[in-house]
Amino acid sequence: MTYHPKSEFLNVMISRGYLADCTDLQGLDDAMMAGVVPTYIGYDATAKSLHIGHLLNIMMLRWLQKTGHKPITLMGGGTTKVGDPSFRSDERPLLTPQVIDENIDGMQQVFAQYLTYGDGARDAMMVNNAEWLDGLNYLDFLRDIGRHFSVNRMLSFESVKSRLDREQSLSFLEFNYMILQAYDFLELNRRYGCALQMGGSDQWGNIVNGIDLTRRVIDGQVFGLTSPLLTTSDGRKMGKSADGAIWLNGEMCSPYTFWQFWRNTTDADTGRFLKLYTELPLEECERLGALGGAEINEAKIILANEVTSLLHGAEAAEAAEATAREVFEKGGVGDDLPTLTLEPSEVADGISIVQLIVRAGLAKSGKDAKRLIAENGARLDDAPLSDAGLMIDAAALAQPIKLSAGKKRHALIRLG
Repeated sequence: MTYHPKSEFLNVMISRGYLADCTDLQGLDDAMMAGVVPTYIGYDATAKSLHIGHLLNIMMLRWLQKTGHKPITLMGGGTTKVGDPSFRSDERPLLTPQVIDENIDGMQQVFAQYLTYGDGARDAMMVNNAEWLDGLNYLDFLRDIGRHFSVNRMLSFESVKSRLDREQSLSFLEFNYMILQAYDFLELNRRYGCALQMGGSDQWGNIVNGIDLTRRVIDGQVFGLTSPLLTTSDGRKMGKSADGAIWLNGEMCSPYTFWQFWRNTTDADTGRFLKLYTELPLEECERLGALGGAEINEAKIILANEVTSLLHGAEAAEAAEATAREVFEKGGVGDDLPTLTLEPSEVADGISIVQLIVRAGLAKSGKDAKRLIAENGARLDDAPLSDAGLMIDAAALAQPIKLSAGKKRHALIRLG
């Protein structure tokens, strides 16, 4: 990237590695120097929490606000009823309005950890696109909005093309999604002066559609900016672990598990993740990322502490680090490990160790648990576990027991 921006926000985006592409860097830079730029990212309410895969763009909104601009978190109360077909091999399951509203409530709690909401010029605002999509008159919408879209062009977008090339069905319902998302940008511009849409680079086609529509209908100056789709250095999609998504919700993913995810970052990713997911100065991120040998582990602990503090608070990060040191350095149990609490009635006749491993979240199925034991990857109170037929009774749970899968994943089992 050879462009040298004048605005603080774009300087952060470029220097820390957030920027993949922009429709008009010079024009956006000038707009940001001229005043507050209301900016939105859209989130469909497909789950009751956001996960680590969303965190890069949440951090972009946080930097946007820190550098003097206005973030808009657009909740897809309307578009979730359709489902984004981008790069999917199948149609999303349709959710009821009640489930969508519950999911939005859960996601709102996550955003509140990163953004300051309020009525001020630079305060974040949360908007639900159901406000304008639910009441649309279909014929009026086709006449006023649909006429601006070329089906030929829509078919050329990679997100649609990849689905059709695989001869996988794309319903008319899903095909409408990109029109509705483009209409969101138009409405946000009309209502709140929103001039910038951001998103992952897989949203480029949808963002360009929104810009084209807004310019055609109201001849406004609007911009699009995308972030790179992150993969880890070993090729995995960012945010996925062996156990599935890492949620930004303390009840769905404990602060310790969240902390541990970041502590387990590969050496090659540490410097890059410090730039993207923390607010440490750029020079410090580069210094820590360049460490080698055992020193890089301290950089990973700093990464885990910084990211966990932003979401769960400094006390939760300190507790997670203390538990990790207790578990790994001293061979202890640790107070903050994920815990499975059993009722006495559940162990009256004994409970299999395989079932405990699955219920503690250390394996996805009984088959996986048995394979873990067979491959010497399971431990019970730090001792190798070799008997897949072992039964645990109430007497064995007089004190909490620790189950481990490999060296890095642990859980406590105790009686309630």
